[in-house]
Amino acid sequence: MTDSDTPNPPELLPDEIRREVRPGTALLRLETTHDRQGILDGAWWPRSRDIVAELPSLITELVRYLGPISRVGLDVSAWDELPTRLTIDDRVVHIDSFAVGDDTVLITRGERDHFSLLVVPPQTTPDAARAAMAKAVEAGNVRGAEQILIDTGTDPDPPRRVKGR
Repeated sequence: MTDSDTPNPPELLPDEIRREVRPGTALLRLETTHDRQGILDGAWWPRSRDIVAELPSLITELVRYLGPISRVGLDVSAWDELPTRLTIDDRVVHIDSFAVGDDTVLITRGERDHFSLLVVPPQTTPDAARAAMAKAVEAGNVRGAEQILIDTGTDPDPPRRVKGR
């Protein structure tokens, strides 16, 4: 396979992001190195807290680059409601929910291959989202999701953090 045959990883956050983006549009960046030595493998900017509206486009895009996705791990307090599974592109994707509050989504390809993506809160401004997503995909990144959001001035959703009380 030549370099021209190799698909480019998605970078669906163009510079002209100033326009309105509807829920269900995958705004995704993936790390482009093969060594996967950073803490995060990419970043996702959902446009709402409705996982049923947001997850299908993310999974569809990830399948194009990673292959079949079997599970998704989500923070239960970050989403309006979480089903236990969704059928996406004629495949069942199991959804695991955790009360971790770590600003990530865990994607499982096959049985044991995990990818960790920073989740940029939906209400984030385009400039802050672009900066957070760029930091998440830097080769060798050693900062966790929460620190990246703090460093880029991305305001975590305060009601989400209080929800578990």
